[in-house]
Amino acid sequence: MKQWEMAQKFAGDDRVSFIIGDVRDKHRLARSLDGIDYVVHAAATKIVPTAEYNPFECVKTNIDGAMNLIDACIDHGIKKVVALSTDKASNPINLYGATKLASDKLFVAGNSYAGTHATRFSVVRYGNVMGSRGSVIPFFRSLMQSGVLPITDPRMTRFMITLEQGVELVWHALDDMLGGEIYVKKIPSMTILDIAQAVAPDAEHKIIGVRPGEKLHEQMIGAEDAPHTFEYLDHYKILPMIHKWSTDPMRIKNGTRVPEDFTYTSCNNPDWMSVAALQNWVELNAGKIGAI
Repeated sequence: MKQWEMAQKFAGDDRVSFIIGDVRDKHRLARSLDGIDYVVHAAATKIVPTAEYNPFECVKTNIDGAMNLIDACIDHGIKKVVALSTDKASNPINLYGATKLASDKLFVAGNSYAGTHATRFSVVRYGNVMGSRGSVIPFFRSLMQSGVLPITDPRMTRFMITLEQGVELVWHALDDMLGGEIYVKKIPSMTILDIAQAVAPDAEHKIIGVRPGEKLHEQMIGAEDAPHTFEYLDHYKILPMIHKWSTDPMRIKNGTRVPEDFTYTSCNNPDWMSVAALQNWVELNAGKIGAI
């Protein structure tokens, strides 16, 4: 239905076409990519509890689907591919994060797997897209009338990013990439209590405990990545260890190597979003929350 609604919205725009398919279906991917130059890979089974209870399906979409897309892009001479990752892929403790880490590794290695073909692959990694389907903001809004919000753990923190910021990072990756880079957006954090306060300030809080596969704090860059991570004005770039690409000046460009013990987590983040800032965002985007 969401695709049908988009098709109606953009009816008459010959730049856009809508195709029903599945990343698990390699033949359908091949047909869809005919005549295409650039690909943004956004297909995933992303709800953490859903993945925990349906692991086979999660693997088929997030790993097998990634492999299908890599093969199809190489075979069809795609110029550049950007895959969307998640903060849960760094030091994963749940199946969703583990499959996305595997997917990230596949796309990075896809640059050498391509052999003599010119297709190049890169990855962008960021936190929860504010207001997206299955995220906490539309969930809290749906419970506002009840007067009670379930809180997993008062200490919990999360990265916050708007859809527009996520799109900007994809555009930057397509412009900057040589292949194998993981781009990490610098974005603010919030505590789960502050998110609840911003969305439903009058609601009571009921502590329910952490759900299966959830972390208290999310991580986008771990200490193991630090020797291969470089900092830029509004993002970080993790360069792959394979082929010594992390020492390649053409990939590093004007980046500065981060400290050896560097980590980027939602709890040690120097940038925090205020309750007032999120309230303002919710007011401006109320009609779009839950539709992404």
